[in-house]
Amino acid sequence: MPRLAVSLEFTKELGALARPVRRDAVVAVRRFLHNSPAGPTPERVRNARDPRVFTLRLSDRYRGVVLRQRDVYWLVAILPDAEAWTYAQRHRFTVNPAIGVIEVWDAEALERVEPALRRSSAGSPRRLYGHVCDSDLLSIGIDPQLLPLLRLMSTDAHLAAVEPLLPESQFAPLSALAQGGSLAEAWRELDGCRCVLADVIDTEDLATALLRSPGKAVFAADRIELDRILTVPDWCTFLYPPQHTYSNWESYEQPALITGGAGTGKTIIALHRAAHLARHGTGPVLLATFSQVLVNELATKLDMIIDDEVLRKRVEVTNVDRLAYRIVAEHEGRPPKVVGDVAKLWQEAAGSRFGAAFLLREWEQVILSQNLRSLEEYLAAERPGRGTQLSPEIKSNVWRAVEHVEGQLRASGRRTLLQLVSEAADLLGQATGDMLGDQAPGREPYKHVVVDEAQDLHPAQWRLLRAAVPPGPNDLFVVGDPHQRMFDTRAALAGMGIPVRRFHLKISHRLPHEILSFGVRLRGGGPVDGLAEGVSEMYGYRSLQHGPRPMVRNYVSPEAEITGLVAHVTDWLADGVPPNQVAVAARTVELVRTARAALRAAGIEVKVTMLHGMKGLEFRRVAVIGVADGIVPAPEQLTPASEDPTARAHDLQRERGLLYVACTRANELLYVSYSGRASPFLPT
Repeated sequence: MPRLAVSLEFTKELGALARPVRRDAVVAVRRFLHNSPAGPTPERVRNARDPRVFTLRLSDRYRGVVLRQRDVYWLVAILPDAEAWTYAQRHRFTVNPAIGVIEVWDAEALERVEPALRRSSAGSPRRLYGHVCDSDLLSIGIDPQLLPLLRLMSTDAHLAAVEPLLPESQFAPLSALAQGGSLAEAWRELDGCRCVLADVIDTEDLATALLRSPGKAVFAADRIELDRILTVPDWCTFLYPPQHTYSNWESYEQPALITGGAGTGKTIIALHRAAHLARHGTGPVLLATFSQVLVNELATKLDMIIDDEVLRKRVEVTNVDRLAYRIVAEHEGRPPKVVGDVAKLWQEAAGSRFGAAFLLREWEQVILSQNLRSLEEYLAAERPGRGTQLSPEIKSNVWRAVEHVEGQLRASGRRTLLQLVSEAADLLGQATGDMLGDQAPGREPYKHVVVDEAQDLHPAQWRLLRAAVPPGPNDLFVVGDPHQRMFDTRAALAGMGIPVRRFHLKISHRLPHEILSFGVRLRGGGPVDGLAEGVSEMYGYRSLQHGPRPMVRNYVSPEAEITGLVAHVTDWLADGVPPNQVAVAARTVELVRTARAALRAAGIEVKVTMLHGMKGLEFRRVAVIGVADGIVPAPEQLTPASEDPTARAHDLQRERGLLYVACTRANELLYVSYSGRASPFLPT
């Protein structure tokens, strides 16, 4: 029986086929796996650049391209007959001699590039890699057949032009060298392209190379495993090297923090880390995030990754507020009463110097954030992120306002969610040994905590999570992106007893370059703080794929803008895009209602939500409407500059983050519209 591996590209191409063709192809692959007489027979390819390439007839007018070495077959692609033969002829396959991963080359395209590159660089004495000798290039795994092409390059543009034709394990170190980096820096980039260390690399060993390349190939031992690979979403099975490494690392001796931009796979890493800990950890696992909507998404996705019911029960998926609610309810013996909107109470407490919004933020971002319990503690406390300096007299006035609001809440028997979280953290902190030990009746003894969307958690929530798991190896695993912050929570984990080791993701696997570039320019605002000490930059963030440029449309009126939205969404559905792969987002409730009503009147049912509602989701096509001055940023969400200029700057950064999050949910096509004057956030 053959040893069969399936490529990521094969599953994507299979999923795009018409249902009858897809069904026939799956049946053919099953028969081939079991060596059935009725299964397809490998057919040699004439004039192939790699003699190990064969094709398999998998359906009427469709063939699979396979790479064969003895009893190992790697299903690389499924294409119409003519395209399959062409693909098989023009590609070659190698094993990187430095790290042992599989590489796929479009050899024909590279051959066509050489004459143009020779002409382009003829008049320039400079050579991009003139400072690096051949032996050094070979030492970092550069393919010998690529060397003549590299010696022709004179500018960064030449390398950028061939980037789509190069395996990532070739481009990454070359890019570092082109930017003036050392061989050590090139090696660091190359390290990011592998999952496991290999003492000995045999470039003729296809099977081992495929095992080292989980982002490109997965072996199917039987029909059940094959069907799973071909039916579940790709992210359940195929993990790019950093995703695989961080998810499956045997032991982190201190809390781990994974950061990265939109589409880098942070949530996928969190899910697979939770699954790994369920299989290999020492006790129950908590997978936590900040909202119930995301909890539902995470739980559904985790069900796809873990199909063993016993293992799945080891992971609890919840949001931090619900965890706090349960802890307090169990302690008090009754469900606590929670109040959502306390604006009226703060309006009562406000004076002429500071408004209700300022007092509310001071309470949440300083007092509750640092768990301050007395005026003396407040007078001595620093106020990071708050720009207006307060004298002791003014602080005393603020404290009296806080006491008024907290007194009113106590009198009514109600608490805000942040108060509830703070109390739950205190309860766990007082009784961690009892509540989290093996003899812990009525409490969930978490041994591992995985946190998704970490940038939106409040310091009080972090205190609760820190108290919910005993310190030790693999205790806290955190993923997030400060650039996607939707709330003004700027918590450096080290300051809350969580000294993290940070890892950073640079490659977006979901977003095409055009949407990524638009999003980065839109996000603007410079570096941001939070999660780790210092600031986070977007430098080096890139995509490996290309697509259409985002469409930005200006309309003469709000009515015309809604009409344009309906027309575009109608065209998308006519293109064959499923309704559940289309989303519309806006900043205001009124715009959401108007868009939803107009689409429904046209017989269209797609997701229509506020910008906040796009968090953690992804769609093929996204329309973000109403991106006009006076709507984005939302004026009512901005602190007056006269009251606190630093807070206003943070508010603007948060509003940028909201728009950035919504725009980067599209993995195929982004449409942005406005009427009147454009939002100042839109890149020009």
